[in-house]
Amino acid sequence: MANRAMVTTSSKPINLEEFLALPETKPASEYIDGKILQKPMPQGEHSAIQGELIIALNGALKPQKIARAFPELRCTFGGRSTVPDVTVFTWDRIPRQDNGRIANTFNIEPDWTIEILSPDQRYSRVTRNILHCLGNGTKLGWLVNPQEQSVLVYFPKQQPALFETATDVLPVPDFAQDFKLTLGELFGWLLE
Repeated sequence: MANRAMVTTSSKPINLEEFLALPETKPASEYIDGKILQKPMPQGEHSAIQGELIIALNGALKPQKIARAFPELRCTFGGRSTVPDVTVFTWDRIPRQDNGRIANTFNIEPDWTIEILSPDQRYSRVTRNILHCLGNGTKLGWLVNPQEQSVLVYFPKQQPALFETATDVLPVPDFAQDFKLTLGELFGWLLE
């Protein structure tokens, strides 16, 4: 199986369609500004937060068919193909097959994107992915930093806000008002 990360060493440029035809890699590779970049392998803190966050989001939003959270879902839009750590789509925007089942391909921006910073991951690269989402219609972005126990929240056309106090209630998009989470609860998942 070919590794997408190896393609970057080739002298021949690759376009988005060619990238999408390549086999998937582990960890996932992303197509950003004409380049193929492989994400770092998630580690313990990252995986714990991601797993618990998916469960909490789906527990609050899925039963009422408000929205659904997905882990590591490839989203292709605006000339990029990225794999955010967590994406949330409102129920009516989830791509579906003719039979009603969830589609395999998501060629739209998420309504909410959440990235969890890994120790060896560049802050600027993850921030660019969040800003790309916001520039294409995403309603909110979170950048969770386990090492600093903080969350940087990105809003469309607005200054980001940094949350670093345990009692801070994290902002959510309007559609997710039923979901409440404090910074202390988020990082408390690392102590369980």
